Amino acid sequence: APPAASAELSGVFQEMHKVECYFINGTEKVRFVQRLIYNRLQYAMFDSDVGHIVGFTPSGDMNAKRWNSDPALLEYKRTA
Repeated sequence: APPAASAELSGVFQEMHKVECYFINGTEKVRFVQRLIYNRLQYAMFDSDVGHIVGFTPSGDMNAKRWNSDPALLEYKRTA
């Protein structure tokens, strides 16, 4: 059996990137969504319909401002 979630697991951290593509009307319109998650909390998200990265936590807002100031990164995400 796995150990109980107590002090011995307090040093475990998880970073996850979830990427989704939604095909609307066949392949006529494609929506690209990338979710950035840390310890089960979504802190930022890129949605191709919005066109930029949105932060949901204080650190997500800070990183979103930094990432949105890079035009090459945004262009890469928009064309993905």
